[in-house]
Amino acid sequence: MDDRLVLWGGLECTVNRVRDTFFSQLDRSGHATRDDDLQRFASLGIRALRYPVLWERTAPSGIGDADWSWLDARLPTLRALGVEPIAGLLHHGSGPLPGGLLDPQFASRLAQFARAVAERYPWLSYYTPVNEPNTTARFSGLYGVWHPHGTDDRTYLEALINQCKATVHAMREVRNVNPRAKLVQTDDLGKTQGTPTMTKLVSFYNERRWLSWDLLCGKVVPGHALWQYITDAGVAAEDVLWFVDNPCPPDIVGINYYITSERWLDDRIHEYPQAYHCEWYGHRFADIEAARALANPPPGMRALIDEAWQRYHLPLAVTEAHIDATRQDQLRWLHEIWSAASEARGHGADVRAVTVWALLGSYDWNCLVTEERGYYEPGAFDVRGHEPRETAVAALMRDLAAGRPHDHPVLHGTGWWRRPGRFFCEPVVLSAPSVTGGTAAPAPAPASACSRSGDETHPPAPILIVGNGALAQLFAILCAQRDLHYATVLVDDLLLSDAIRALEPWAVVNAMDPLDPDEAERSSSVHLRTITKTAAALAETCAACGGIEYLTFSSDIVFDGRATRPYVETDGVCPLNRFGRCMTETERDVSRRFPQALVVRTGPIFGLWKSSDFLHRALHALADDRPFVAAKDVTISPTYASDLVHACLDLLIDRESGIVHLSSRGALTCFNFAVEAAGIAGLDPSLVEACAVEAMCLAAPRPTYRALASRRAAVLPTIDDALRRCIEDWGSHVRNRQPRLSTSMETAEKPASRCGVD
Repeated sequence: MDDRLVLWGGLECTVNRVRDTFFSQLDRSGHATRDDDLQRFASLGIRALRYPVLWERTAPSGIGDADWSWLDARLPTLRALGVEPIAGLLHHGSGPLPGGLLDPQFASRLAQFARAVAERYPWLSYYTPVNEPNTTARFSGLYGVWHPHGTDDRTYLEALINQCKATVHAMREVRNVNPRAKLVQTDDLGKTQGTPTMTKLVSFYNERRWLSWDLLCGKVVPGHALWQYITDAGVAAEDVLWFVDNPCPPDIVGINYYITSERWLDDRIHEYPQAYHCEWYGHRFADIEAARALANPPPGMRALIDEAWQRYHLPLAVTEAHIDATRQDQLRWLHEIWSAASEARGHGADVRAVTVWALLGSYDWNCLVTEERGYYEPGAFDVRGHEPRETAVAALMRDLAAGRPHDHPVLHGTGWWRRPGRFFCEPVVLSAPSVTGGTAAPAPAPASACSRSGDETHPPAPILIVGNGALAQLFAILCAQRDLHYATVLVDDLLLSDAIRALEPWAVVNAMDPLDPDEAERSSSVHLRTITKTAAALAETCAACGGIEYLTFSSDIVFDGRATRPYVETDGVCPLNRFGRCMTETERDVSRRFPQALVVRTGPIFGLWKSSDFLHRALHALADDRPFVAAKDVTISPTYASDLVHACLDLLIDRESGIVHLSSRGALTCFNFAVEAAGIAGLDPSLVEACAVEAMCLAAPRPTYRALASRRAAVLPTIDDALRRCIEDWGSHVRNRQPRLSTSMETAEKPASRCGVD
């Protein structure tokens, strides 16, 4: 046992099967074709890496035709870098075609592959033949999500038993080659609580979570809590007792833990959103994340480690620690898991490691990897740019690995799972604990359950937001939502540098609302110079104060529109109007005075609901049954304000620098943008009139092509997705009356809005 807790890493490498389609995370993340990732991983200080040595990818047509070249180039490299590979042979998969989890030859075929791996790499010492067999069996045999799409107890149990038998046979074959090989057996470990009516189901779920480990340890015998359930489902007793005669207890019990792993079951189904309604043998109930329902969050990782230690008294490791959240909560989650594991270790549990999962992020787990929707959750690296970009998680990992304290100011806040805005229902307060984990009564959450962490007499360093317009206000709102300590200061304050020195922020955001290009064209030179001077002065002060993180904004208007593909950060600028020249000068002066500043170029911003915003004008014109004229020959990448601010905060936390393009993914003309918005809002798209930009007689010349893309941080959702969310917000909070959806000609007689370009 090491003197202290060590850090492991892991790659999301699922190759799951939905009917006859396979979804590969390695292909989605780019690791399958990128050679230098291993050096990136080793730089994090990890001791071991859960690494894909996948059956389906290596030997899809059988061992005789296996292609080892990919592994030959990588496994020895990991060894040379001082990183111990933990070989994962099957990750939520069902093996090559033909076959599947119910195939009678599944176990022997996987064992044959495991033997071939061990013979080719006899120095490999750690194996996970099957990742999360219990979880995979539930999704494949009980919930019908993955192949073989079963929806009954027997299919679930047969899939689980087959995977566990495959693990036993695989380890037997591996140990025939390398007797010192160790089994790291992973599975999801959560906890279920519920109302008294749900006692039976809660107890069942809390027993079922152990089943894969219990089988491997030979603990499932008559008298086991699930013995009757297993035999009643039609599983032969000899198939279960086989494990008693052939035990293969894990050398390390691998605990995978997610915020969704802890559940709350409630028979008062009307209290919860429809998405959480379930049925079990005719009983309807709500099944929701405990953190979304309980006034006091569940105890979490520490309590689960203690349970696992008391049940097995085998070495433990947290083998997946990840959360789909904004950056500060990713840091808080990892820090919390590490602290829980360290504390449990200090109290006698043999906890060996914490694994930061999904180093390269993961795709489409919000739909359980059943479709390629493009939904991405970053990890220690964000792979959406031209090459993997380190996030703040990587910096935290290096400090944890080295035993150094990590002092990022955002760690002083609370994770969303403890914040007051997390609830999807009336918060449930539990009375004295029972078998179900508590008796429920709806009541407001006590104030102590939602209090901020940290010493309020010495608040953490803030983010200083400069400005008082709509953009600055949105930064303040989202900082508050994310529990990021912030302060605001007016642009007109002549003592901005004094404010920075007095408040000692860790980051400064120049959130002055951008000028409209036509307004800029009519503005005085003094006004435009003031914009540049303010941005540059803030940069200079941040540099002088020891390198405070600094964010300022620029615009797509710095380009001349002659490109035929979206502009990226490395493209040369050539502004056509005064606003573009002002932004170009601002970029140059800021970068010269503080090279570590972050300069975000963005497309036309929508969702701030200012009277000058393109989308605001369009929706209000159409809601009043007035025509709206929009440029048909100006192509833009409009940017949803909320997505922009969230991404900017993440990049600040990552300590990113230089010029970065942030815009909603995609490009379309102003005319098409207005038409699409009208359709989503339920307004009449025929009221949108197409016009050439030259005919609009605008004060400032516009580049006709301003689409943006990024080689560094393509982090925003698509225009379609952003527009739908934005208009939903508009419909809920902005519109004060329902528009009349008329198709008559009377609308043509009303004056048109002619400001349809941004």
